[in-house]
Amino acid sequence: MSAATSRNSRETTSARSGAIFRTRTWTGKLLIASAVFGICSATVTAFAADTLVNKKAPEFVRKDLNGTSIDLKSLRGKVVLLDFWATWCAPCLIEMPEFAAWQREYGPRGLQVLGISMDDNAAPVRSLIGKTKLNYPVAMGDAKLGERYGGVLGLPLIYLIDRNGVVRAQFQGETDIKTIEKQMKLILDLR
Repeated sequence: MSAATSRNSRETTSARSGAIFRTRTWTGKLLIASAVFGICSATVTAFAADTLVNKKAPEFVRKDLNGTSIDLKSLRGKVVLLDFWATWCAPCLIEMPEFAAWQREYGPRGLQVLGISMDDNAAPVRSLIGKTKLNYPVAMGDAKLGERYGGVLGLPLIYLIDRNGVVRAQFQGETDIKTIEKQMKLILDLR
């Protein structure tokens, strides 16, 4: 075998090996992506199966930051917008002034906004409330309350609860504010 033939043979073998390696690498990446997608899909499906929509809202009694008792059961007859939020959550901070405006506008029609801060410490919550001048009660949440609402795994987490205490809508993460308002108005109009 000549030197040229031997070199061509090595180059051909090397090219084939490279193509096989690239194919295996690409196939491996595809399998990994499929597995990740499958896990994410299973998680979304599991979350959707555990939704509180069309179920009684878990009852709770908490003190708001002013020391006034908030009893969810005592709000039957009102539509409740229950907002789980935190001071470090940018979408939460964008929604809160809108919720305060809704409390003014729709409160006479039976809306009650309730904020549940998932912050670990009340000091930054008090500071924020003082700056934003919220017109609705805010209480501190914890893992136990979060678990009762299916686990608060992302903020904001908003529940719309009808006049009979049944959850009618749930919004997790950043949501178009008009979508929330539209659902809220529909629930307010139900008698």
